[in-house]
Amino acid sequence: MAKIERIEILQVDLSPKVTRTDAIQSFVKQETPIVRIACDDGATGTGYTYTIGTGGSSVVALLRDHLAPRLVGRDSTQIEGLWKDLFFHTHATAVGAITSLALAAIDTALWDLKCRRANQPLWKCAGGAKDAVPVYTTEGGWLHHPLAQLVDEAVAAKAQGFRGAKLKVGKPSIAEDLRRLVAVREAVGDDFEVMVDANQAFTVSEALRRAHAYAPAGLAWLEEPLPAEDLAGHVELAAKAPMPIAVGESLYHPSHFREYLERDACSIVQVDCARIGGITPWLKVAHLAEAFNVAVCPHFLMELHVSLAAAVPNGAWVEYIPQLDAVTTSRLAMRDGHAMAPSVPGLGIEWDTEAIDRLAVARATVR
Repeated sequence: MAKIERIEILQVDLSPKVTRTDAIQSFVKQETPIVRIACDDGATGTGYTYTIGTGGSSVVALLRDHLAPRLVGRDSTQIEGLWKDLFFHTHATAVGAITSLALAAIDTALWDLKCRRANQPLWKCAGGAKDAVPVYTTEGGWLHHPLAQLVDEAVAAKAQGFRGAKLKVGKPSIAEDLRRLVAVREAVGDDFEVMVDANQAFTVSEALRRAHAYAPAGLAWLEEPLPAEDLAGHVELAAKAPMPIAVGESLYHPSHFREYLERDACSIVQVDCARIGGITPWLKVAHLAEAFNVAVCPHFLMELHVSLAAAVPNGAWVEYIPQLDAVTTSRLAMRDGHAMAPSVPGLGIEWDTEAIDRLAVARATVR
């Protein structure tokens, strides 16, 4: 048994490399809680989670005051048991974003430990379905970008080897959205995928209008067209829309995905490892989607999701949107339009500990 001796909790705040604006918000800061778990055999594992500007201190407090103290003296190899125990311990705040984000920081650290002990990369430990996954970019396409810039970004992405690019939609008029989409499609041709993301901005009726208007652009999917809690609206939209409907980044428990899948409310699953509560529940969702013959195209977290998408048979895309460059020395490797799964043991993320310590805005140690 490898007993947990010490849990270190830190938070770093990271600014995106480019301004990110969508239909409902601007993303100006990523709060990044980081957990380091040390065991009595000398092994250590590092995990993390994130928010897009608010709630990071709440995640840190939940980790420090309620979750980390329950880990001391426990067997670090019992990942499933620890996840269940922590989930039920926080039953008064679950299911919810803050609890899931905190669980993810611990769970990813425990998986890092597991993979390092096994001397294997995460994608092999978690399934080993393939060593590369097609990659699209979301580093351009923001809603505030003018049409000419939008086209230039998409053309550049294709030249850089990406297989697709995601654009934000939700301009005041359908006509404006459509002009932007058609201009990009004409510039990149038919052999380059174009995805769009509405960030939960529409009503059912507006989403139906826009979905049919967007059809000439030949979209790979329409992402988060409605608020995530509107399951019935997604059922109606998915039955009538001319393109696949993608959801998942705003769902926080595998049972929520089960409800969407069993009611045919989506045809692309975008489960987010941080928001679902870690690698342990992420894999459950991915295999659930596989049973429904639905592709998994995870949201954000490319540094982690490249390994998870490679671990499962239905991992279809990795979303390129760098978020950890300031605190890591590793970078996503790409070849022929595919993201390559890391070959090093662990999560495949090489942390810059000096940078983390320098940038930390909060820290705590639990023994």
